[in-house]
Amino acid sequence: MADKHTDKTGAQAVVRAGDDQFTISVEGEQVGLIDFYDRDGVRTFTHTEVDPAFGGRGLATILVADALAAARESGLRIASHCSMVTQYIAKHPEYQG
Repeated sequence: MADKHTDKTGAQAVVRAGDDQFTISVEGEQVGLIDFYDRDGVRTFTHTEVDPAFGGRGLATILVADALAAARESGLRIASHCSMVTQYIAKHPEYQG
């Protein structure tokens, strides 16, 4: 899976899914990631990071949104041990519960 987006600067950002991680790249350079694990029908997000040089561009939000949407599309419940994911869920009630 590779979803294309545009960040706040107008640059193309691409999110790719892996076995235990989603990554985000800008102009072909990986600049962020979100780690997760699946167990008993629950996808637990543990860590999100974006290179500080790319901060303020909305990349973490794009990454978290895609990762959560993929979990839901897979029929998984969502749990978070990551502050970025927890904050996103608090602002988007469709991912609560």
